[in-house]
Amino acid sequence: MHNRDTEKTQIILTAGAIISSVLIIGVAGFMSIEDFNFLEALYMTIITVSTVGFGELHELSDTGRIFTTFLIISSLGAFTYSLSIITRHIFEGQIGNIIGKYKKKQQKKMKNHVIVVGYGRNGKQTVSELLHHKKRVLVIENNHDIILDNSKESFSFLEGDATEDETLLQAEVNNATTLVSTLPNDAQNLFIVLTARSLNPKLTIISRASSESAEKKLRMAGVDHIVMPEKVGGMHMARLVARSNIVEFLDYLSIRGSSPTIIEEINCEAINENLINKSLYELEIRKKTGANIIGLKTVQGEYIINPSPEAKLKKNVKLYVLGTHEQIKRMKEILSDMS
Repeated sequence: MHNRDTEKTQIILTAGAIISSVLIIGVAGFMSIEDFNFLEALYMTIITVSTVGFGELHELSDTGRIFTTFLIISSLGAFTYSLSIITRHIFEGQIGNIIGKYKKKQQKKMKNHVIVVGYGRNGKQTVSELLHHKKRVLVIENNHDIILDNSKESFSFLEGDATEDETLLQAEVNNATTLVSTLPNDAQNLFIVLTARSLNPKLTIISRASSESAEKKLRMAGVDHIVMPEKVGGMHMARLVARSNIVEFLDYLSIRGSSPTIIEEINCEAINENLINKSLYELEIRKKTGANIIGLKTVQGEYIINPSPEAKLKKNVKLYVLGTHEQIKRMKEILSDMS
């Protein structure tokens, strides 16, 4: 960010120097050739280089016409370009400051949020899904134009390089629950993962990868989940060929499908102590809510599909439930309130 600001300042100063040089040459020329006073020479210089078309103060001499022609040819492009550069940088800077102040206010309140690095095709889709599930999202993006184009979105942007500690700290990585790195560059994703993991060891990290080699490196760096878009797309198409009806059915039962029935994960981290070690049969979830427990994940990370009624409920177990929003909501209430 510091280098970028320095470069922008140098560009503005250079453009200002060009404009100043044109004005000085024009004023000096008209004062010496046509014997204009300073105000008259400045007026003639400005209407000449800006080509606004106002009339001359008086008829120019042949030498004055030659000088005016030279001034127009030599300064038109440089003057116009420099003026546009200064206007654009000042305008963008003002917009950036307005957006920055607004986003900083939002970022101060950030807690238990999801950080998404990159707002390309994968980043946009990720953010869209997260917002659908009512997640608080902060996007880190280093492309200023992308941020300006999406400044009216409901989520927050942070302009910066996610490989730098300072940027992730500004994104409140210590208070975030998850970081999703969607960049197409594997090396950048790897560096972001290493930085984020060092700043927040408890952070759930999801990263994109473009090759199996990159996947192995990301695993070693501490990524919890890795997504390879090309591999996922290929597998999905193959399954549509081999098991098209099953795939369509699962898509219908997706967490964001058109079906009123969804699959939801329930973490039993904060369940009522009296429910621990009770069997699924004793809980009578199906009878009381209409929802079905179709799977669970043990504390050791083992997945059990279609668990038996005798399976015991343990703390920190994850339950996978099939039901409507209301049925799942009622089940959560039972798990937290039942004694």
